[in-house]
Amino acid sequence: MDLDVEYNNRARVPEHPEIMEGWQRDAATFRKAARAELDVPYGPSERMKLDLFLPDNDAPQAAAMFIHGGYWQSLDKSYASHLARGLTQHGFAVCVPGYDLCPHVSMTDIVDEIAHACIWTVRLLQMPLVITGHSAGGHLAACMLARDWSAQTRDLGIEPVSAAYAISGLFDLPPLLHTGVNKALGMDAAEAEKLSPMHWPAPQRKRLIAAVGSDESSEYHRQSRELCDTWAKGGALTKMSMIDGPNHFTILAPLADPDSDMVRDIVSLAG
Repeated sequence: MDLDVEYNNRARVPEHPEIMEGWQRDAATFRKAARAELDVPYGPSERMKLDLFLPDNDAPQAAAMFIHGGYWQSLDKSYASHLARGLTQHGFAVCVPGYDLCPHVSMTDIVDEIAHACIWTVRLLQMPLVITGHSAGGHLAACMLARDWSAQTRDLGIEPVSAAYAISGLFDLPPLLHTGVNKALGMDAAEAEKLSPMHWPAPQRKRLIAAVGSDESSEYHRQSRELCDTWAKGGALTKMSMIDGPNHFTILAPLADPDSDMVRDIVSLAG
């Protein structure tokens, strides 16, 4: 198996520039119309800012976070604003955090930054989060679900993350060591193993849905399937969702539609 081929999503989808330009346009349009608090600092660096999107007329009834992808080395939160639309129509507050990128920071730093964004948001909203994210963001969503929060949240009184919906996620990182992806990440074998949520203790009785598009590579299918199987054996409540049709980029479109099955699944995770 050629791992560079398996993990090079941009090469697999030649039309990805047009899709990503569409994300930017739709996100900018949504930001102009949405009820939102934009570029709110949650940490010391310039990229540690988040956008908080709120239901149009009412106080939030639930809370979610969407974490953008980009292989931990590209993109930013401005590409993802419109993906909050579906959930805000169901009464959710949706946090979209930015974070520092490799090689400026390490992968470990990124995981810690997103954890900081989770705690900041939960303190503000006083509600647990359903975490969703795409690609690298799917990895970070799984990390947040399985994280041991006890040392950071003794005074919080709320479990920060209640469930996760990981879209086209990466949960087993050692295969990336042998690809061009790792040039910017700079992981060694020890860090890749340490940051692979597939190898962490399963989040007991917590719910995970791992979604992947039918037109994605076999490695993405494997990663989602094996995470669900491994965590289920450890006591998590897992489901793999194979979505017929989309590729690694088009799989995100249903998040903007309040009537989509994807949005309804995330709503169900909030109970």
